[in-house]
Amino acid sequence: MRPGTGLAERLGWLHERFQEMVDRLEPDTAAVEAPFHGASARSALHLAHARGVILAVLARTGIPVAECAPATVKKAVTDNGRAGKDEVRAMVCSELGLEPDQPDDLTDALAVALCHLHAAPFHEAVQHAQAVELARVGGRATLGRKRHGKRRG
Repeated sequence: MRPGTGLAERLGWLHERFQEMVDRLEPDTAAVEAPFHGASARSALHLAHARGVILAVLARTGIPVAECAPATVKKAVTDNGRAGKDEVRAMVCSELGLEPDQPDDLTDALAVALCHLHAAPFHEAVQHAQAVELARVGGRATLGRKRHGKRRG
């Protein structure tokens, strides 16, 4: 993409490339990192546009998306929710057998994937327990949240 390309064109390019990748790889799940609130307003806006494109492609393709908070990702990978980029990179590279000179964007993405991978057995166990409980009560109960107050029309 040439320098000075407008935002709409860059987002269109991102959409096409990401859709091609999803079509080629056929993932059955995806994980994204929740936005970090410490970024500058300009960075946050650009991230929100790109993130919206990614989430739209995943939603239209029917791929479930898990969202991981930055501190949760760091905790899952390094056992320290306040770990720095260098510590995250070192742990990701160590766990995956990669050379330690990987770019931050790559190791950040891999850290999110590892966080989701580590959390998957827990989420599956919760879903199974909910299904068992629902079957036990004959499908009459609402699992998880209880409704309070008046119903909206």
